[in-house]
Amino acid sequence: MDTKTMVKILKILEKEYRKWRKPIVTRVQEETKNPFRILISTVLSLRTKDAVTEKASLKIFDIAKTPEEFLALSEKEISSIIYPVAFYRVKAKNIKRVCKILIDKYSGKVPDTIEELLKLPGVGRKTANLVITLGYNKLGICVDTHVHRISNRLGYVKTKTPFETEMELRKKLPKEWWIKYNDLLVSFGQNICKPVKPLCEECPINKYCPLKKL
Repeated sequence: MDTKTMVKILKILEKEYRKWRKPIVTRVQEETKNPFRILISTVLSLRTKDAVTEKASLKIFDIAKTPEEFLALSEKEISSIIYPVAFYRVKAKNIKRVCKILIDKYSGKVPDTIEELLKLPGVGRKTANLVITLGYNKLGICVDTHVHRISNRLGYVKTKTPFETEMELRKKLPKEWWIKYNDLLVSFGQNICKPVKPLCEECPINKYCPLKKL
């Protein structure tokens, strides 16, 4: 698939996007405009369904909203609050460590570069890209399982890992779509283009999809 066709697809998804439930991290961004909460919600979302992430985010932010308030909680308390997100004990430990580093090294502020964010415990490229794009409106391409899967399913990239997908997208995708790309494909992947039994009959970009020809 060429870039011209991909842009046509993205314009269609942008219109359809209004009908779908937005990912929790996007809603956190719209409601708070707070890079710290975006960071914590993204950490909670790793390997976790959006509905579970939403409940955990709402519970923890009702109790703590800043790195200082998180540090006032014990690791065990955080684990209990964010349960049942995947790896909740590990995430609780990492969150405590992240908050201490933010206070000690960054005056309580979340870094606004991928390079600095990747130094934080439990933060990978997906999280770092999401924080800089949603938290600071800086250019980045967040690639999660939906983005990696659908980009390959459509044939826009041919890659084996999310990192390879990100690098290919950085080469091919027009920059005006970088920040939007994750939001559009995640919503599309959660609602229509599911990993198993995609709803092809309801798909607004069906005519562009190689699967239609199979």
